[in-house]
Amino acid sequence: MKRTLTYLLACLCVFGAKAWERKGVTFSGSIQSDMLVPRRDSGTGAEKTGSFLTNTYADLLIQSQYIDAGARLEFLSYPLPGFEKDFEGWGVPHFWMKGNIGKAELTVGTFYEQFGSGFILRTYEERALGIDNALLGGRVVVKPVKGVTLKALSGVQRRYWEWNEALISGADAEIGFDEFFPALQKNGTDITLGGSWVNKYEKSDEKVYLSPTYRLRLPKFVNAWDVRASFGRGPWNVMGEYAQKSDDPSFANGYIYRKGSAAMLSGSYSGKGLSVLLQAKRSENMSFKSTSDVSKAIGISSAINHLPAFTQDQTYALAAIYPYATQLADGEWAYQAEVGYNFKRKTPLGGRYGMNVKANLSYVRAIDRQFYDGDDLVQQTNGYTSKFFKWGDDTYYRSIDITLSRKLSKAFKLNLMYVNQRYNQSVVEGHGGIVHTNIFIADGKYQFSPKVTLRGELQYLRTKEDQGDWAYGLLELSLVPHWMITVSDMWNCGETKLHYYQGLVTYNVGQHRIQAGYGRTRAGLNCSGGVCRMVPAYTGWTLSYNFNF
Repeated sequence: MKRTLTYLLACLCVFGAKAWERKGVTFSGSIQSDMLVPRRDSGTGAEKTGSFLTNTYADLLIQSQYIDAGARLEFLSYPLPGFEKDFEGWGVPHFWMKGNIGKAELTVGTFYEQFGSGFILRTYEERALGIDNALLGGRVVVKPVKGVTLKALSGVQRRYWEWNEALISGADAEIGFDEFFPALQKNGTDITLGGSWVNKYEKSDEKVYLSPTYRLRLPKFVNAWDVRASFGRGPWNVMGEYAQKSDDPSFANGYIYRKGSAAMLSGSYSGKGLSVLLQAKRSENMSFKSTSDVSKAIGISSAINHLPAFTQDQTYALAAIYPYATQLADGEWAYQAEVGYNFKRKTPLGGRYGMNVKANLSYVRAIDRQFYDGDDLVQQTNGYTSKFFKWGDDTYYRSIDITLSRKLSKAFKLNLMYVNQRYNQSVVEGHGGIVHTNIFIADGKYQFSPKVTLRGELQYLRTKEDQGDWAYGLLELSLVPHWMITVSDMWNCGETKLHYYQGLVTYNVGQHRIQAGYGRTRAGLNCSGGVCRMVPAYTGWTLSYNFNF
């Protein structure tokens, strides 16, 4: 594989040199540096883990007519809290070159890719969560005719500063039929069909014994496939997707030999001020990792695939205290329904400037799993039986969100939100029980002039479980085009009585953004799209610098 990549890279360099002789070259990139001077805080339990901590990234991109190339330097020798164990170090983990030749695109080096909704393959970067599962290898994308896209790839996956030994290979095909039939375009109809395949090949040294005389034979090959279809016409859209994975015994699923599957159906309508979204998803045994080594597969690292959570992405501080994480190994039934409506201006409910109302319902339930009883070791490795449409006993998560947005005057806009949650803390976090919350949020913004805006938030979370009630307040003053000043306080008025205060000053000039501040950050889950990472508490001075060129 290394010889093949070297040969392809040499070919691209030859083509690139010729292209750069004829065409100009453009350079672009970015620098992001988040810094912390930590302090020990006996109130929150935050420790002083060093004198100066930083996560710093520098990206460089070179583009020409036929060849693009890039690299990323990462410096985390003194990483921020929560990154110490795995991310400590520095280097250039990302380096790639992409050639565009006719209807084909060839990439060698590191790259990110997603097939369909990501049920069997999604590699991406989410720095705040500590996710970067890029592939190192090669990828070919071919568009032989308009409306048809073919992909093929192979490589090994990044895990922090290492590369897992398993070889990940895959192929994807997608056809847009509206490109072939002019009548569909005239009617505003889009029809797309797609299919994918992914293979993991690993020579594992992992030895798992069921008894002193019985040892499991772990498969060298694990295959997964996916089919999907979408139909859209005017304001209507319907999408369905189904994926299946072959036997993949692992620590996550209890070393059972059972196929995994995921099925999703989504429908939406958007038109004439009304929007409606309905979604349902069933998954089971879909944890798909690029290593069978237990020490390397725990948590969010080494994940090949991704299943969306089908819950509301919360942006307000108190509504995000209890976020939901997708249960890949155990499986789940997940449902989401959302309705939004714009009341027109100069109507009894719309008032002078109009009003928007949105309601969201998210519900996640365990699937039915009937485990095999008895001492038969073969039956134990089969795991369980499960009826497709039957629910299990546990509710993992439920939320009802109602949001109202209304402009009360030419200068003042108000957002009101109510959230009711039922959060299974023992399933998501591994401790505690059921947490019921009622959350009330008011977010107002007043524009004094085209350059001066003041925004304020008041939030209250009511619960009898976990640490009890929370209150939150924020003021944010924007002075366009350069300054923003923010102060906030999150107060646990229940069990701990702790204040998590923060003050931030942000300055923007040209391509530079600098933010400095001081404050406390509470320990808890940081989530995005159903993927979560536990972040420890920390206190101290912060400085962030961003530069794009």
